[in-house]
Amino acid sequence: MPRRMEDGLDALRERGEAFLVELSREYYEAHAGFKGEAQLQPIFARHARAFDDEALAQVQERFRDAAPGSEAHRSARMLLDWLVESRCGRELAALEEREIAWEASAVIRGNDGAEEPYQRASITIANTRDKKERQALDDARATLVAAELAPLKRERLEREHEVVASLGIADGYVATWEALSGFPIGPLRDACGQFLRDTQAMWDDVLPAFLKRGLKLTASEATRADALALMRAPEFDAAFPAVSMEYEVRWAVSEMGVSPDAHGRVIFDTGDRPGKRARAFCSPVRIPDEVYLVLRPHGGQNDWMTLMHELGHALHFANMERALPFEFRWLGDNSVTEGYAMLFDHRLKDRGWLARHSDLSKSDMPTYLRTAGFEELQFLRRYCAKLIYEVELHSGTTPWHALPDLYVETLTTATGFRYQAADAFLDVDPRFYAARYLRAWQLQALLNESLCERFNEDWWRNPHAGPWIEAELFGHGQRELATEQAARVTGRELSFAPLIRSIEGMLQ
Repeated sequence: MPRRMEDGLDALRERGEAFLVELSREYYEAHAGFKGEAQLQPIFARHARAFDDEALAQVQERFRDAAPGSEAHRSARMLLDWLVESRCGRELAALEEREIAWEASAVIRGNDGAEEPYQRASITIANTRDKKERQALDDARATLVAAELAPLKRERLEREHEVVASLGIADGYVATWEALSGFPIGPLRDACGQFLRDTQAMWDDVLPAFLKRGLKLTASEATRADALALMRAPEFDAAFPAVSMEYEVRWAVSEMGVSPDAHGRVIFDTGDRPGKRARAFCSPVRIPDEVYLVLRPHGGQNDWMTLMHELGHALHFANMERALPFEFRWLGDNSVTEGYAMLFDHRLKDRGWLARHSDLSKSDMPTYLRTAGFEELQFLRRYCAKLIYEVELHSGTTPWHALPDLYVETLTTATGFRYQAADAFLDVDPRFYAARYLRAWQLQALLNESLCERFNEDWWRNPHAGPWIEAELFGHGQRELATEQAARVTGRELSFAPLIRSIEGMLQ
């Protein structure tokens, strides 16, 4: 490679990292409730050179000229993917600012005059045991969303498609995403359809019983709001006290030979705060030196599982090799970091881990594990349906006005819970992120099996397991695709098969 191009690439990396550091901090402060509005447009303006036409042309040339399978090609693909995302982000920054401000200030008003901050609605719905009250709040939420937020979300999706098309990377949104992600979406979509068929009988068998036991409902009555309440499973709250949650999680991670806060590089933000997002997140502001773990408490085992999930992310970012180039630390296949997050959160489905760290009694353990298996099956069926729907959304074969009906039909059929049409453009993970989650589920299953083979079934308390995870997994950043890591570490291919086996075991 000519020295001038390499020098230009190094400068592009420096500008890209400076941009993402500032942008990530802004997202953290806005979503964590420290500010009511996000100022994204000034950041994009200050860092315009990081993703300007010259940068795009340079990386496109490198992507085109590099030999497929080479490190140069891998690097260029990641950088081009990020540049396309950044160009979209710049064009949509004003819309996103409006969305963040709306979500931080919106209030849901019920017929009885009661008010509920939009950011807390999902928490309140999950904790409301009365069916009528729960549904009334969700209906009021959906009415408000349909009138004010859904139009913004739809406009953002439409404009994103326009920006991607204007760049001319490939023929259409889906083909562009496939070229830049490094894997085709079609086979995964087909596998999702097969998973739904393979697990239909199992789901038909367990759903009515859980609805009856947990909410005293029949399948014909169940809605998405009921799903939130059912998965909340408050009957196990006493076994997962909030007061000991962070202590137990930190102790559990320490036992495997890992610093739970990466020697101060991970900052825990686990308290309640007005304006804080209901959905937990990990915000790597400076990789690997400053990583925020953000959680707004819901209650019970959901909080424990969420904390473990976000800690998996945080420890990954905080333990990456400093020498890795920008693209291998900040970019890449997020199926990998989601796989680590799920590897950690699935300890809440491990009998041995639960016996050691929770207050579950021996008599309650089988019921809890069966509930965990039910929850796992529900989430997998939901995400399979989401991906199938999102492929249709992004392919452009269904008119925009017809997508809400398709969304309701697809998600309701897969889960048995009736969904709200108002959420058709909200319940869309950016840039096929649902595919990352699904591959992460598959990856964590293989990683767990491999760790059991290397360090026994209780690898999570083997002091040799943590250093191995840091060196062989976390340290590599996200240089590899999930499929590549699975092959390197486990010698196996990603599939839904080990997940089905695991769920069947928990449901016994």
